[in-house]
Amino acid sequence: MTEDRHRVVIVGGGFGGLNAVRALDRADLDVTLVDRTNHHLFQPLLYQVAAGILPPGLIAPALRSVIKKEGHVRTLLAEVDDIDIDDKVVHGHGPDHRPVRLPYDTLIVAAGATHSFFGNDHFAPFAAAMKTVEDARYLRDGILTKFEMAEIATDPRERAEWLTFVVIGAGPTGVELVGQIAELAHTVLPRDYRMVDTNEARIILLEGAGAVLPPFAPKLQDYTHRQLEKMGVEVRVNTLAVDMDHHTITVKGPDGLETIRARTRFWAAGVQASPLARMLAEKAGIEVDRAGRIPVQPDCTVPGYPNVFAIGDMVSLNKLPGVAQPAIQEGKYVAKIIENRLDGQPTPPFKYFDKGSMATIGYRAAVADAFGMKFTGLIAYVMWMFVHMLYLIGWGNRLGTIYTWLRALVFSKNRGHRIITFEGAHARLDEGLTGAGRPAHVLPPRAAPAAQERATEPASQARETS
Repeated sequence: MTEDRHRVVIVGGGFGGLNAVRALDRADLDVTLVDRTNHHLFQPLLYQVAAGILPPGLIAPALRSVIKKEGHVRTLLAEVDDIDIDDKVVHGHGPDHRPVRLPYDTLIVAAGATHSFFGNDHFAPFAAAMKTVEDARYLRDGILTKFEMAEIATDPRERAEWLTFVVIGAGPTGVELVGQIAELAHTVLPRDYRMVDTNEARIILLEGAGAVLPPFAPKLQDYTHRQLEKMGVEVRVNTLAVDMDHHTITVKGPDGLETIRARTRFWAAGVQASPLARMLAEKAGIEVDRAGRIPVQPDCTVPGYPNVFAIGDMVSLNKLPGVAQPAIQEGKYVAKIIENRLDGQPTPPFKYFDKGSMATIGYRAAVADAFGMKFTGLIAYVMWMFVHMLYLIGWGNRLGTIYTWLRALVFSKNRGHRIITFEGAHARLDEGLTGAGRPAHVLPPRAAPAAQERATEPASQARETS
């Protein structure tokens, strides 16, 4: 890297940031990619890690490996603390808290989003969310541990609590996760246990709207609802979670309030933008929206700062959904702008091309809205597999993933990664605690900073994965 070349700093190695890096592969400039983790996360498949289908490595390749051929790109493992958009400097710190200072000529912020409890932050200790590889691993540990607890329990009431799983939010993430829990309980695990019948597991899906997969077409909603019920899932629409504690969740539905005794709750109901969106907005003197997203110009620049771009889940632009495709397309578009500016050429405003939406439900069952048509069942499932395989990084990861999926198509009971890894899980099962002394229904504490949080829209917003 040289002093006289144009310097581009990219914050975030998710879909937006990584695609910007790769689109600048032939540009005559220096690029620095900074992320809180050392990997790119293919978030649409996180639930498959949580369900024991895929190992984390297949969906989270190391960033340095992904861009190792880009000689003009430098990768830093650091967390951003401040952005001085007037002096054009990004400030942060590395893993040892050593200060990091990154001057730039052009800045791209693609910091993603994190989960939101819609003002009910007191739910956080009682409802696990899934936005990082660590979250997915701990979710897997939590799900499997509940069956171990049920095997140990001698009181029928206590056993029923361990075998009750509640997923809050029936967007694609919630539907996919609840479907996998149902398959584990009713298809994969029944012959693995001696003292407990895993078929007795009660699996509940809550949705505040009037249908599952709210943004999808009614035909796909109805199919999904019916399929989930065939799988043994209690689907409750027009129902909100209003309170939780260690052993219960209180819901409000058409019939009023009800308290459900359940040791396990999963939150899949909403997100908010990364705090960096609010930081940028305050520096630029503009307001964020209700989801904490910063409004940007039609060319993805921050108002008043043509050298600062914001893309992906953290921005509000033309009411685009916070899903993978807008971030991917925005990353490529911004890279084109930078190249055109260096060449003195204009660039038209960003135009989004909607490639459709998909969601899996369970074994050989999925829904897809693509090419102006609606697909359900096996054909939608195969389409979903093909599209996701294409967007994975690296042929090794693609082949490994497709091999696992093809096995699952033939052998529905295949779950090759059903391991419990968190410290103290076995030693303290009888106490109902994790190794850190937290209630067993709460995920264990992380030993390292949380991964870069890249998320999708609230559960009422479809997560596009095509």
